[in-house]
Amino acid sequence: MNNNEKPALDAANAQPVAPEPQEKPANVGRIEWIDLTVDDASRLRNFYKAVVGWTSSDVPMGSYDDFNMNAPGTQDAVAGVCHARGMNRNVPSQWLIYVRVASAAESAAQCTKMGGKVLDGPRRMGGRNFCVIQDPAGAVMAVMSDK
Repeated sequence: MNNNEKPALDAANAQPVAPEPQEKPANVGRIEWIDLTVDDASRLRNFYKAVVGWTSSDVPMGSYDDFNMNAPGTQDAVAGVCHARGMNRNVPSQWLIYVRVASAAESAAQCTKMGGKVLDGPRRMGGRNFCVIQDPAGAVMAVMSDK
């Protein structure tokens, strides 16, 4: 709104009405998951069970299992510990956050355009699209979307 425009008024209350927000896919910009991809996920699963108190549940990956790490005393997954093999062979060995975006492919293109690098993907994983990106300063994260 420019300085000459008056805000719309709610007829019943004579109060200004906020403009309708632009619609965005639910949860865009939120951190939705975190996982760690390493050569020996079983050893690290046991490490975090002892150090943090997490329990674990297996996530079948074909010929091996990755692990959901669950809040103590629950089956509520709070993180993952994954083997650096199969579809995860190119994922960096670090705790990796996954941030919801409108489109993983569009975010990957913007990353490259803005001087970053796409390290893995975009590709499908767990029913979603995702890719691992590195910003111009070297920090790494994953972006994920439903489309």
